[in-house]
Amino acid sequence: MEKDTIKLSKRGEDGYKVISVRIKEPTLSRIDEAAGKTNRSRNEVINIMLDHGVDILEIEE
Repeated sequence: MEKDTIKLSKRGEDGYKVISVRIKEPTLSRIDEAAGKTNRSRNEVINIMLDHGVDILEIEE
């Protein structure tokens, strides 16, 4: 009988890095509300917002 195997990759090798961020309570509430309304995870909503924010970021000299 052949054994079934489960292959696991190390965390962090999917192109993502785990970080810690402090967020004000009202902002987090708004993110959670958006996540609930769109049936997405908090993490997914934050990543969408960050991707967009970096694209429109303008640094003043």
